[in-house]
Amino acid sequence: MENRLAEYWRKNISIVCALLVVWALVSYFCGIFFVKPLNAIHLGGYPLGFWFAQQGSEIIFVILIFIYYKLMSNLDRKYDVHE
Repeated sequence: MENRLAEYWRKNISIVCALLVVWALVSYFCGIFFVKPLNAIHLGGYPLGFWFAQQGSEIIFVILIFIYYKLMSNLDRKYDVHE
């Protein structure tokens, strides 16, 4: 039993780390490093680089919350720790 819980915890942490990496890449690289190429594209009248720096990382974060919920629900069912 303890081995299964350790494996569950390891998978939980790997999901969290993967989602945080995605969020960091989107917010940091799209908002800072790729701002000039992204500014060639306009979204709602604003350059896309500006949009990612101001709005995009927050929207991606909310999307990642829903992805985390779905992944953890599946993981909870797999290890029979769901409510």
